[in-house]
Amino acid sequence: METVALDDAAKQIVIIDQTKLPNERRMLRLSSLKEFYDAIYLLQVRGAPAIGVFAAFAAYIDACSTDASDHDTFFGKWSDDLDYLNSSRPTAVNLSWALTRMRKVVEDHADEPIPQILDCLRDEALLIRKEDEASCRAIGENALTLLKPGYGLLTHCNAGCLATSRYGTATAAMYLGHERGYDFHIYCDETRPLLQGARLTAFELAEAGLDVTLQCDNMVASLMATGKIDAVLVGCDRVAANGDTANKIGTSVVATVAKHYGIPFYVCGPMSTIDPSIETGADIPIEQRKGEEVTDMWYSSRMAPSGIKVYNPAFDVTDHSLITAIITDRGICYPPFCFT
Repeated sequence: METVALDDAAKQIVIIDQTKLPNERRMLRLSSLKEFYDAIYLLQVRGAPAIGVFAAFAAYIDACSTDASDHDTFFGKWSDDLDYLNSSRPTAVNLSWALTRMRKVVEDHADEPIPQILDCLRDEALLIRKEDEASCRAIGENALTLLKPGYGLLTHCNAGCLATSRYGTATAAMYLGHERGYDFHIYCDETRPLLQGARLTAFELAEAGLDVTLQCDNMVASLMATGKIDAVLVGCDRVAANGDTANKIGTSVVATVAKHYGIPFYVCGPMSTIDPSIETGADIPIEQRKGEEVTDMWYSSRMAPSGIKVYNPAFDVTDHSLITAIITDRGICYPPFCFT
């Protein structure tokens, strides 16, 4: 099943509802702006590259719903819709990157009839998806040059097929290595509080036949101390110009412990995830989510005192000094990082 697919005839986006995995494989068909916003905010679709593809499809379908007869009216309403969609998740740069790219299509074809503009938007959205798949494979090929057969690999959150069009970013080398008999052993952090590692990464890698072990986030130091981890590979939602990287909450902890044990820590992501307009990680906006995700979500009854305050950032920033290399679709970047 494709993580994000376009049904052009029905003017719908078809996605796997990732909030239901691994127990239910539920497909959603979405066609309205509110449904698109909710799918991103509620994490029915997630992962920076997949969100970028989804946003491109959403921009196209939203444009198809226009009844405007002139360009200015069409562009004004559609542009407002894109701004609304962009507010659904502020940290992952691929969302704004894809919407900006779609907006430029309309600007570049301002003198053409609206039906032709819609065709151009569809072609651009499909191109973004095609590029994402090629990008993920290239990341995997580049990462594989740093890994040896038999390695124990640790990953955090989900930067796999479910977060992209195919292959994943942090998992791309794992899939390619599996195809080539590298015999990797993969360790997945459960990734509190939303359990993307347990529900998604462990699920998709096991389904593909890889050797996978799941552990709680706070077991990372214990695991690394055993010598079973040869490298850490994680995805990224935004990389600042100096290499500081925003990723799922807990990533910076893994990086810090890996540094202590002398284990290479690799960040994997497409060039579109690098945001040179952000000087350092201190400038990356961090999404704060509802406390119920910590106190209630996975329990049959509330597992915290009523009225307790909850700190629940969705992401943290890994300092560039903790990163061994940033593996992109265009090559491997080593310190000192300087993206301009």
